[in-house]
Amino acid sequence: MFKKILVATDGSTLSRKAVKCAIGLARTHQAQLLVVNVVPRYPLSYFEGAASFSADEIGAIERRLSHEAQSLLDGIAERANAEGVKTSTVAISSDLVAQALLLAAKKHKCDLMVMASHGRKGIKRLLLGSETQHVLTHSTLPVLVLR
Repeated sequence: MFKKILVATDGSTLSRKAVKCAIGLARTHQAQLLVVNVVPRYPLSYFEGAASFSADEIGAIERRLSHEAQSLLDGIAERANAEGVKTSTVAISSDLVAQALLLAAKKHKCDLMVMASHGRKGIKRLLLGSETQHVLTHSTLPVLVLR
């Protein structure tokens, strides 16, 4: 039924559950798996008044986040491949998480999206907020949401 499944992950406990489910679905349907992590960008304006970071320091933060995202994705791909699921990964740098996920699904011709109902807490929750709701509202393909 499904040929290419996109799973969104941020490394949170609930997104790990979504990844596990997506791997199982991909294995069952002999589908390819696309694992996506959206890395928030941190422009200078985020730090105005809070702290003074130079462009080099912000660049270092972005590189660290990108490295962490790739490490997360590599671990998931290794696990999925070990279960016989052909897997590719994409780390996207964007503050518009839901839009980035929708564009990735379209670009990679996915026919199902799997994601958690919510992800991280605290400031990251404020930044990422209702991304799942946005995806559900704007997606033209089926979305499986795990709680």
